[in-house]
Amino acid sequence: MNKLPRSVATADVSGRTVLVRSDLNVPLEDGRIADDTRIRASLPTLRLLLDGGAAEVRVCSHLGRPKTDEDRVRLAITPVRERLAELLPDDRLTVLENTRFNPGETKNDEGYARELAAGCDLYVDDAFGSAHRAHSSTEAVARLLPAYAGLLLLDELRHLGSLLGEVERPFVIVSGGAKVADKVGVLQNLGARADEVLIGGKMAEDVRADNPFTFDAVMPVDVVAASAFSADAEHHVTAAGAVPDGWLGLDIGPQTREDFANRIATAGTVFWNGPMGVFEWPAFAEGTFAVARAVADCDGFTVVGGGDSVRAIHDAGVADKVSWISTGGGAALEFLEGKSLPGVAVIPEG
Repeated sequence: MNKLPRSVATADVSGRTVLVRSDLNVPLEDGRIADDTRIRASLPTLRLLLDGGAAEVRVCSHLGRPKTDEDRVRLAITPVRERLAELLPDDRLTVLENTRFNPGETKNDEGYARELAAGCDLYVDDAFGSAHRAHSSTEAVARLLPAYAGLLLLDELRHLGSLLGEVERPFVIVSGGAKVADKVGVLQNLGARADEVLIGGKMAEDVRADNPFTFDAVMPVDVVAASAFSADAEHHVTAAGAVPDGWLGLDIGPQTREDFANRIATAGTVFWNGPMGVFEWPAFAEGTFAVARAVADCDGFTVVGGGDSVRAIHDAGVADKVSWISTGGGAALEFLEGKSLPGVAVIPEG
């Protein structure tokens, strides 16, 4: 990968006002934060700035995709602001309103960027999960202030970047989820370099029907078939190619779980993105959790990315046994596809 952008650790922030773009785009349920992982991930950079004597640290982030007046109420930054204050109580820390409340944000509008930059001495981008977007708070503002990369953003670049270089082998990729289109680019880029690519979930059905890849993939041999797309649907294990008409494969079956786990166990490097089924429903969760446990038990370098996979790792209680859990989502996929990320490219190299 290219040289890393310059680190916030090299910036003199004493007595200065710092604008930080964090990734505080957390899931909300009934107005409450359902998972504060991204907020916690933002803390090391914020602590570094406060410990470095910053006079004020202004944090900005988007939250969801507000489109209506109701969305503006539902997606106000208030619960995030309150949670951050609980985790890092400091009067010098302020959290600005949801950046996407300003229509100029997603247009990379310089006018809005100037509003964000007003009164600030330097800018820190710690939002790797938004680095693939050329928005006012991730790209335009970095042209108005001296710009630095935050600690989380740098860690993401280092860990994900290691997958693009020489890796410990065997290199095993595990891919799942519902949409092949979202992952064609990264699998074409990484898959040809991997020793094995294991595909599960709805993605496996789509690949069987129309394979876009130039490499051979390991596919499920059995699935948990359901009579309907429902948590309590009638279900049973069947061969992957023998799902009854009108039924749906909602998880990988026990033979596939064992096969995938055995292949992961001997890997020197593992990258997992995408669940093996509808793991939110207990009847169809075991395949995803089997992969989660296998990745955690692997002695090699393991990387997990994508919201569903990250949630599964946490739900399985094995997050502390994974080498790197990426909060990057789409940015991680674009980076691994080999694309330049606007929010990274705009920061001078270190």
